[in-house]
Amino acid sequence: MSFLHKKQEYNPQDLSDYIAPDCHGLNFFDVDESLQDLLHCYMPEDLRVHMEPHYRRLGEISGNQLDDWSREADKHIPKLHARDARGRNEDWIEFHPSYRKMEDVGFRDFGFHRMSHREGVLGWPGIVPPIGKYVFQYLFGQSEFGQLCPISATDTSAMLIERYADDATKEKLLERMYSQDMDKILKGAQFMTEKTGGSDVSNIALQARHEDGEWKLYGEKWFCSCADGDVALLLARPEGAPEGNSGLALFAMPRHREDGSRNPYRIVRLKEKLGTKSMASGEIIFEGATAYPLGEVGAHPNKGLKMMMDQVNFSRLSHGVRAAAMMRRCLNEALSVANYRKAFGETLIDKPLLRRQLMKLMVPTEQSLSMFMYVARNLEAGEAGDEAAAKRTRILTPLLKYRTARDNVRVATGAMEVRGGNGYIEDWVNARLVRDAHLGVLWEGTSNINSLDVTTRAIARVGAHEDLAEDLTKILDANSSLPGQYAGQLKGLVEQSVKFAEEVARQGKETYARKAASALYHMTTATLLANEGAALGAMGRDARRLLLSRMVVDHKLGSANPLSIDGGKFEGAATDALLSDTKLSLDEAKQILTL
Repeated sequence: MSFLHKKQEYNPQDLSDYIAPDCHGLNFFDVDESLQDLLHCYMPEDLRVHMEPHYRRLGEISGNQLDDWSREADKHIPKLHARDARGRNEDWIEFHPSYRKMEDVGFRDFGFHRMSHREGVLGWPGIVPPIGKYVFQYLFGQSEFGQLCPISATDTSAMLIERYADDATKEKLLERMYSQDMDKILKGAQFMTEKTGGSDVSNIALQARHEDGEWKLYGEKWFCSCADGDVALLLARPEGAPEGNSGLALFAMPRHREDGSRNPYRIVRLKEKLGTKSMASGEIIFEGATAYPLGEVGAHPNKGLKMMMDQVNFSRLSHGVRAAAMMRRCLNEALSVANYRKAFGETLIDKPLLRRQLMKLMVPTEQSLSMFMYVARNLEAGEAGDEAAAKRTRILTPLLKYRTARDNVRVATGAMEVRGGNGYIEDWVNARLVRDAHLGVLWEGTSNINSLDVTTRAIARVGAHEDLAEDLTKILDANSSLPGQYAGQLKGLVEQSVKFAEEVARQGKETYARKAASALYHMTTATLLANEGAALGAMGRDARRLLLSRMVVDHKLGSANPLSIDGGKFEGAATDALLSDTKLSLDEAKQILTL
């Protein structure tokens, strides 16, 4: 494993040498051996070989310049200028130069927003598969969370325009949205939320009127991320359209009209947020702004919401990747402290209770990494026409979003605690990680919304749980390196978890939706971790993910007596192996697994 797992010897020359370092200055790809290993499991060999140098380059940037820029942009938040010098309502948002430098990395240098839509990004001859793109976001997100919002919004907004807009609208917008030229690019935004509610869009009141041969918007939006976006997607209700979801239409609204004049809408206030301070979110009033419809729009029932839901899988996956990235940074920060700091005559990493605490950070971090890679692979297959993979994606994305968002909050808080009082000080990255982590449980649906989406829609309406169970069972059956008894135990948990979730869905037991969704997530990740660990061990690589699988089984799916002090031999041996800097062979992992 990386030096993050090794004790850092030091001889204090002054009192400041007692303060543990952070991860700044590291290459976030080189120190992430879990990521490097899993590329061998989930990524085609030719893609992996081509992309690894680019991942390494971004890992270096993320651990150094991007980390600096992110801290600066967090402290120098966007500023709204409501009028120009002559008193005209030409509002604009001023950003710190560090924010623009981060834009250059994501949009210009690596083309995150373009690589899954156009060939040739970073020299790859085709379109980069989802997993290739999301690994870049995972490395980027370990230093900067907020900037990934406009990157994702540009990516997914352009996708919807390409799918549903007419040729004239595509001609106006599309190629500039995919551009990597920062003087030409049109960055995306999505303005959805109104005062009437967030997750329940059925009460949207923004009105679209057909005037002078154009659709124009009147009303307001309450929470608009990427408020400075050049092209915003939004839902509005055409005049005369029915109430409820069926009346909603989807529009693309440019910041400027074709003649270069400002489209008549105003950013009236920026939100003072708890986290993601670098990215501007605001309140917007529309005063007849021109917008281009996606699909047929009118007084009849519209399909705007259905079109918008095409974006949800991509957005929820992106949020899961961001949570995984932040948890990785939190775990690495905690390991840096634990292997350096001395207290009561010992290095912290040698303290039994601290070792247990590190396991509570490591397990969900590794779960999220396995899960987003599995989801990305299913997303690619589903987009290519595999119906079973598409159904699996339908249940996996809310599972990923729900569980990783919640785990991220606990991991960020736990990592701050490992650093101690310094973690509460804004000089260190921990405080920002805690602030940013909380946004995950709000964007793209709260925990309740995502867990209910799993039970009431993905299971009850689509039956996606059956396709998920079938695939996980096939994975276990196909891996001959897995110990047979443990594989059998996992198959039993697959069956039990799916049966429980199906019963919750069938009976409409909403109060158990979170429990059912958590069971499905933990069952899925336990299976993936076991398969990965055995497969990697068979390759001669590190098999420790097999032990992480049992950690999930024992602590997330087991029924251990909370009043018992007998944790068995496995936990101690597994913790020692997982915190070691020595690679674990498959035979060694199997031996520990049986304890």
